[in-house]
Amino acid sequence: MAGWLFADMLLVLALVSMGDRGDPLAARPETEPSKSAMATPSPRPSKTPTGPRSVARKPVTVRLTAAVGDSTRMFEQLRAATTRYEGRQAAFVLTFGQAPEPGDGQAYARDVNKALRKARPEMFTDATTRDFWNGGPSGSADLEIYFYTR
Repeated sequence: MAGWLFADMLLVLALVSMGDRGDPLAARPETEPSKSAMATPSPRPSKTPTGPRSVARKPVTVRLTAAVGDSTRMFEQLRAATTRYEGRQAAFVLTFGQAPEPGDGQAYARDVNKALRKARPEMFTDATTRDFWNGGPSGSADLEIYFYTR
């Protein structure tokens, strides 16, 4: 019974929050179209998308294998793995560093993300990165890179 009551209250709160937003079209003053405006055809919509960029739903996955602290090898592998995506910008990157302990895995993932920004600064400078741990032997990481759509 309490669950249904909570669900009903949540629904009412959602409706109230949606209802307090004004209609942006209603706030515009109504103007009569002039005769010259009626004679001129409206321009065609542009083919290029306008509005905010979106993020691709499917990530690009990269497997990296380098010893802990070997930033040169990380750099080389990341440059090679991201070459085909030059010219694109990453929105966010999830990095899963492998290590027996969570702290070590996250530290490894953090090092990989630092190497990303050095390997491809134009691609990853504004990207949000997250460091995660994945159990297993040290020295490898799995990356999920989500790019902005074109």
